[in-house]
Amino acid sequence: MSGSSPGLRFESEWRITLFTVVMVPLMIGLGFWQLQRGDEKAALAALFEARQQQHPASIDALWNLPDESLAYLRVLLSGSFLPDAYFLLDNQVRAGKVGYQVLGILQLSDQTGSVLVNRGWIAGDADREALPEVPDVAGRVEITGHVYVAPGAPYLLAEQRLSTDWPKRIQAVEMDKIAPTMTGLAPGEVFPFPVRIDDDQPGALVVEWQVVNSSPQKHQAYAVQWFAMAAVLFVFYLLRSSNLRQLISGSGREGE
Repeated sequence: MSGSSPGLRFESEWRITLFTVVMVPLMIGLGFWQLQRGDEKAALAALFEARQQQHPASIDALWNLPDESLAYLRVLLSGSFLPDAYFLLDNQVRAGKVGYQVLGILQLSDQTGSVLVNRGWIAGDADREALPEVPDVAGRVEITGHVYVAPGAPYLLAEQRLSTDWPKRIQAVEMDKIAPTMTGLAPGEVFPFPVRIDDDQPGALVVEWQVVNSSPQKHQAYAVQWFAMAAVLFVFYLLRSSNLRQLISGSGREGE
């Protein structure tokens, strides 16, 4: 008469158990967070594509709209760029080359205020000592673009301080600090968000606007990796802390 097979037994070691109890839920949580981030990126991309199909509105129609409704709205601007007065957004890399985004100051033709216009990317000097020569945009121009509302507060290692001379090199676009330096006007006379210029407009440099810094598919791939690591750790814990391996091996031998 064959003997009965032993049941599943646990002989867990407390340190391995504690590590597993902490890490498995953490990795699962990170996986769901990546899925959420992917959904957010997909929603942003869809919003951008939808608003790019809209007819550009006059800046006057957008001035008093709530901040949350302004993102990616197409806009028509008419005015003149201030000569030799612009900001250089540092640490902008394109095709392996270091450069800047050039943000010019457009004074509106009707004298209602100013708009910070991101003209795009320009290459910088390799040793970062010399600033690039940015071509001026002379006379009155009409340009189209879209309002850019940053998805979150910029990350800065330290508080940035703006120089008194032009051009001003900046680490992030902080409108509350930039606006008072633009024209000497009150902050309310400066449009609260920068406008990113279209690539075929007067004054446009290298324009390749990136809506999201990583695709929704990449976030989904990260989520799969976190879920897989959680599963591997859980299986390792079961095999390390129980007789499951012996039960599986015994079942295989009995079937031979």
